[in-house]
Amino acid sequence: MTLAAVVAASPLLRAARDGLILAGLLFAGFLFFVVAPQTGTFGFDAYAYWAVDPSAPYGSTAGALGAFTYSPPVAWLFGWFKIVPFATFLVLWTGLQLGTAIWLGGRWALSVIAFPPVALEIYHGNVQLLIAAAIVLGFRWPAAWSFVLLTKVTPGIGLVWFAVRREWRRLAIALAVTGAIVVVSLVLQPETWRSWVEDSLMATAQGAPLNQFSLPVPLLLRLPLAAILVAWGGLTDRAWTVPVAATLALPVLWPSGFAVLAALWPIAQRRPGLTDDATLAIPRRAR
Repeated sequence: MTLAAVVAASPLLRAARDGLILAGLLFAGFLFFVVAPQTGTFGFDAYAYWAVDPSAPYGSTAGALGAFTYSPPVAWLFGWFKIVPFATFLVLWTGLQLGTAIWLGGRWALSVIAFPPVALEIYHGNVQLLIAAAIVLGFRWPAAWSFVLLTKVTPGIGLVWFAVRREWRRLAIALAVTGAIVVVSLVLQPETWRSWVEDSLMATAQGAPLNQFSLPVPLLLRLPLAAILVAWGGLTDRAWTVPVAATLALPVLWPSGFAVLAALWPIAQRRPGLTDDATLAIPRRAR
């Protein structure tokens, strides 16, 4: 019996579930209708994506307004959004995030939106919900992992899933697509890549800047734990370990980073068309 079935069969658990969803929706309303007007921080991260200059995207301190930390191909992609005013971009970007949350949740969309990290993610406008979507799609279409590798990089530890399961074709597709994008961008913008490695990747490796809102657990400690978790998950057919490991491997553990866990909803539901049922549902020993 699944967890959803257990909850549905118990009036007490159903009441607790519904109460948590209501509390989460109230928290989301508080963010957008109370915090946003008072602090003016709605779209804090989205502004960095809109404002990035693809020819010189790096140099700002991570965590500062306008700081861009993703790879040059992503900077090039976001550079096109300056053709519209920031207000227009913010509406479109927020709509994309909300739509992604609804898509991930399916019939449980309200529970995804009520998950506090998801509300925070939509409020700030980061890419963690899109990473969650890429992880889900990546089971069936491994090329989707290129988005993960070219943005946050380290959550790409989830590819260990394919390695331990000896799904070499899927692993090769994910790495080949990413590699092709990198090669083309490297040929066109070699100096930008050098700047990204020095100003972003090296800073993360040496210890990313923290503040009172981040969890002070070093990446060098979390990354091997994430690899062990997803390797165990791959060997024992536990697909939920992939988004959990990807979350654990985020460069910095901000509260909104846990929005990557929104990938757990479609994985738990095994919705047709979103994940590879052959990968998620058939035990390795049966193959």
